Amino acid sequence: MQFGPLRITAYSLCSAAGDGQAATLAALRERRSGLTRNDFGPAPIATWIGRVPGLEERALPAELANWDCRNNRLAWRGLVADEFIEAVRAARERYGAGRVAVIVGTSTSSIGASEEAYTRLDADGQCPADLRRPIIHTPHSLGDFVQNALGLTGISMTVGTACSSSAKVFAQAERLIRTGLADAAVVGGVDTLCGSVLFGFNSLELVSPEPCRPFDVGRRGINLGEAAGFALLEKQSQQGAWLLGYGESSDAHHMSTPHPEGLGARLALSDALQRAELKPEDIDYINLHGTASQKNDDVEAKLVAELFPATTCASSTKGWTGHTLGAAGIIEAAICLLALEHQLLPGTLNLQVPDAACGPQIQRDNVQRKASHALSFSFGFGGSNCVLVFGRDR
Repeated sequence: MQFGPLRITAYSLCSAAGDGQAATLAALRERRSGLTRNDFGPAPIATWIGRVPGLEERALPAELANWDCRNNRLAWRGLVADEFIEAVRAARERYGAGRVAVIVGTSTSSIGASEEAYTRLDADGQCPADLRRPIIHTPHSLGDFVQNALGLTGISMTVGTACSSSAKVFAQAERLIRTGLADAAVVGGVDTLCGSVLFGFNSLELVSPEPCRPFDVGRRGINLGEAAGFALLEKQSQQGAWLLGYGESSDAHHMSTPHPEGLGARLALSDALQRAELKPEDIDYINLHGTASQKNDDVEAKLVAELFPATTCASSTKGWTGHTLGAAGIIEAAICLLALEHQLLPGTLNLQVPDAACGPQIQRDNVQRKASHALSFSFGFGGSNCVLVFGRDR
């Protein structure tokens, strides 16, 4: 069945770089990073993180208290940012609560609450009373919370494909709408910092002791972050940017290392451009996965240098936000939308000496120029890849 482009009629984002579109755009323009020295948890490891302030102090509204945890608090910040929740309420009125799907991505869901529960088991080995809420200890906690917070009753799915999770939600939404299972879809992703993630990545020797330096010859690894973002997809609208295409692949080369020739990334990119009916020379900006790990950046830089003309601008924005894992796809998609709307193509923070693999496409400084089409690359552990194509008009 033929791909059908969808309008993105509303979107929001919240990360260490800023709360909402305006704050994020200001951080991008001013090249102001949201990364800070790690102060998370009782025994912080030596690294930098993208921490969203205020999550500990702001509980969920009383009617949503059963879902209260750090991850869902951040999800709520994303829902109320940029008047997104109002846009969804209007869509609910247009289509009906059962015809608006919810598809969200996350890599850890609310595992931080489960970690806390295990540190506070009572004398009988049970969770403490305030954390004895099963819904916050399940992989679908985020999807269940978002659907209930928005008053929707249709299809609800949680996607967990590591760092490509909240990019793949766009593809899932397009298929649901195209096949008539939904009239609109709320897509998004949320991941918060937790011990399992910080210590897990540290054990893999992937965490940098300094602010991350994507594509730099001296890069030393990633900085972890937390974020939330959402988008509303519709086909019957005359406003908004376009989701023009997507490509997905699973190369399954290695649990934590990309295919050395970027096989899965190439397949996802090829399918995305084909669906969008575009060629590499039609792309103005690429938001790269760009984690600042040795192998990811090397493979990705070679792919871009080989396939795209020198006039294409490409960058990693993880120097602003950190690597937000399951939320990276939606956050970087939103940054693509900001770039197209404001004709501001972000550079790469902290890039000083480009790796030899980098071509002229990878930018250090911001570029202000006309842009109509953007790509967002999301490559997850286990070789789960997704490329999204966005357009300013069609």
